[in-house]
Amino acid sequence: MPKSLLPQRILLTALSVFSVSVSAQLDKAAILDALDSDYGRYQSIAETLWSSPELGYLEVQSTRLLQDALQEEGFTVEAGVAGMPTAFTASFGSGGPVIGILGEYDALPGMSQAAVPYEEPLSEGAPGQACGHHLFGTASLAAAVAVKNWLVESGTPGTIRYYGTPAEEGGSGKVYMVRAGLFNDVDAVISWHASDANTANPGTNLATISGKFRFTGRSAHAAAAPERGRSALDGVEAMNDMVNMLREHTTEPTRIHYVITDGGNAPNIVPKTAEVYYVIRHEDVDEVRSVWARVVRTAEGAAMGTETSMEYEIIGGTYPRLPNEALASTLHANLTQVGGVEYSKEDLSFAREIQATLSGSLPDIASAGVVQPKVFTRGKASADTGDVSWNVPMAAMRAATWVPGTPAHSWQAVAAGGTSIGYKGMMVAAKTLALSAVDLYTQPELLTRARAEFEERIGPDFQYEALLGDREPALDYRK
Repeated sequence: MPKSLLPQRILLTALSVFSVSVSAQLDKAAILDALDSDYGRYQSIAETLWSSPELGYLEVQSTRLLQDALQEEGFTVEAGVAGMPTAFTASFGSGGPVIGILGEYDALPGMSQAAVPYEEPLSEGAPGQACGHHLFGTASLAAAVAVKNWLVESGTPGTIRYYGTPAEEGGSGKVYMVRAGLFNDVDAVISWHASDANTANPGTNLATISGKFRFTGRSAHAAAAPERGRSALDGVEAMNDMVNMLREHTTEPTRIHYVITDGGNAPNIVPKTAEVYYVIRHEDVDEVRSVWARVVRTAEGAAMGTETSMEYEIIGGTYPRLPNEALASTLHANLTQVGGVEYSKEDLSFAREIQATLSGSLPDIASAGVVQPKVFTRGKASADTGDVSWNVPMAAMRAATWVPGTPAHSWQAVAAGGTSIGYKGMMVAAKTLALSAVDLYTQPELLTRARAEFEERIGPDFQYEALLGDREPALDYRK
């Protein structure tokens, strides 16, 4: 090329890049306006999910509501995927890039709570949305619809896919979707979760294996003929004693939790059956497998010592989340553009009353309106998004759907999740996901960087093997 033409070529290239940038910003502004206009619609969907909470693999009404909303928007819905009746995918568009957005909707047992700043179950012992999955599923739906509309209006090629993922709370629903190959054609996955702060941090969390240990003994009259009985509950308690001694001899950050789910029916009957439900966590997959094997040995020893029999069933298993700095940076930039949650006077009054019920050092309520700096994090919780992240580049953000200082799995989280505080945070997430998807479609270098980072982190020899093995989905684990 003649030297005299070089400045002209450079100018034209710069103008082209500037034009694309301006066009993308105009598109983003339109997306934000559209989501604001549809706030009432998405609030209604979230309220319905909050009012009718359903446990893992039992989310019949919830999945139907979300599927119907996506079908009305022109998405092609495939229901009952990966052997799970309440799981689904909903796709719009054709070809690549394929961007996935995750949606959850299962509730937690025994967490029923009214949308008030004091503890008041709506129905004692009933489920409740204590992890904000009603907001999770709805915000992701709103983002997917916004991206769909933008694809149509802009003429941009690509596919947006919503993953309806059941039973995150212990059922490992996404693991079965990964195992079934439902993410094999996806270029990137973006996700979010309810929280008490606005963040988009690259980071990791803990891997898990969970399972139920069932002991069987021999019933007898506990007073008249105790020598004829063999207590299954003794087996459970002996196992628990040994596991509690085992804790001293595990590495950080091992976490071991259990709950007795069957302890017998009457104290004057030697229990024939008993069951205990365990969850093992660690940041390293191999260490989780090792600790699980040691826990199994305590169960075997307990059965031998109490002359009972024992069988166990692995219920779930999840990988730690694999960080992706490239995607996290995209989410953080868009979260910063969207901003945090703006409280009304009513919200502020509610928040103050909620904080009065919380203990420890609490963040300022005003932090709900702030986007936190991006830092690398090591979480102590777990989620089945980890398995997704080891199979496709993935990143997630959090939005302040709860009053600052509120822990997940609390009545305070349920309460805020049924108010405007929760719904406003939900829309922060919807906007951030939608804007980030636009960047991924219009800036192919982002996907290139995300894929390169993903390949480097998993390494050349990585072979995915689900921690729950080849078992079928535990569809009855909440029954």
